[in-house]
Amino acid sequence: MRTSIFTILVLTVGASAAAAQTFTDNNGPKQATYIADEEVKTVLKGAPPAVDQQIKVVDTGKYNVGVGIIHRGKIPPRADGAVAGIIHHNQTETYVIVSGTGTLATGGTIQGGKEAAPDSAVYKVLNGPSLSGTVKTGFYLRVVKPGDLVIIPPDVFHGWAQVDDHVDYLSVRPDPDRVLPAGYVNPAIKK
Repeated sequence: MRTSIFTILVLTVGASAAAAQTFTDNNGPKQATYIADEEVKTVLKGAPPAVDQQIKVVDTGKYNVGVGIIHRGKIPPRADGAVAGIIHHNQTETYVIVSGTGTLATGGTIQGGKEAAPDSAVYKVLNGPSLSGTVKTGFYLRVVKPGDLVIIPPDVFHGWAQVDDHVDYLSVRPDPDRVLPAGYVNPAIKK
């Protein structure tokens, strides 16, 4: 299963890079970027629970692409039924579930939201312009498991309603506004 998830990640990043090269009149990158399974595991090993860690950000010509690994520890359902989460204003995000399972909420309207500060790591390294908050209604719940993929368009709320033990997932984030820093490499794997 790990081999197939890695293959999906390479194909997703490669397809993004290939599409970008088509639109750059051959002025873009001339080779693919590979992220080895060992690099993913090294970054994940250093992540305490509930941390989103960018692995690399790649300049694909027309836009940047960030690839991260995220670990969520146990998240009990809230008594009021609300779900905490985030939307990214300009970024589609694709999740590839690597291990564990959880109930993912998508959709709905954020109540009491807070915009990410332009000088924060969330804005500058992870997701670009984003709004965090909670939703109480209008969201859809889906249980996800290893091998599942979820594509979350810009401005669509997403958050975890429940995680019984943990869920680890890769996140592929095309960045059309080039907010994420091209060339970024997580310090745990920087050579």
